[in-house]
Amino acid sequence: MNTTALINEVVSLPVEDRTLVVESLLRSLNQPESEIDDKWAKIAAKRLEELQSGKVKAIDGKQVFNKIWERLEK
Repeated sequence: MNTTALINEVVSLPVEDRTLVVESLLRSLNQPESEIDDKWAKIAAKRLEELQSGKVKAIDGKQVFNKIWERLEK
């Protein structure tokens, strides 16, 4: 099977299967490093807990990007 045929076959799959193919391909290009992944997972869990407990307040993404653009325009 050539690359074009393979792509056409994958594109015809249901979205869940296409997602699995994409994730698998990306993982093959960027091998996970469990130590780093574990650290990121701990940071993410801590940040989620801070949001859920009200310790920190979420800021709308649009608002954040507007502030960035304002700083860049100066």
